[in-house]
Amino acid sequence: MNIGDKAPERLGVNENGEEVLLSNYRGKKVVLYFYPKDNTSGCTAEACSLRDHYGEFRARGYEVIGVSVDSAASHRKFIDKYELPFTLIADTDKELVQAMGVWGEKSMYGRKYMGTFRTTFVIDENGIIEQIYLPKQIKTSTHAEQLLG
Repeated sequence: MNIGDKAPERLGVNENGEEVLLSNYRGKKVVLYFYPKDNTSGCTAEACSLRDHYGEFRARGYEVIGVSVDSAASHRKFIDKYELPFTLIADTDKELVQAMGVWGEKSMYGRKYMGTFRTTFVIDENGIIEQIYLPKQIKTSTHAEQLLG
């Protein structure tokens, strides 16, 4: 996916097993952020940064939606533990991460594995991608400030 592309209509299923469609957010901008795993240090820092500035996002007409390949049950625990006010998509079938181009081979300590590249898409009121933050650009503990600029 690139700037100017239309984002997929079906985002997936959230922590409550409800289907989430982009059209549910028409008229709002959407911060769609992809992260590797619930309850890991970087992902927790990023989620808490977005949580702490959630009121500011809403005041500016944005909705925040997180996505990882973790299960809905894992997302519910993550939301409860850190009091996250936004929904998390449980992309267990990897449909959205693949459609958005954020799933691929990663490497840690010399070990190669498949995983999610930490990436954030800012989607306008009409479902068009207007900004993309790539893994090397994202500072997890201050990501909200990056987005709010």
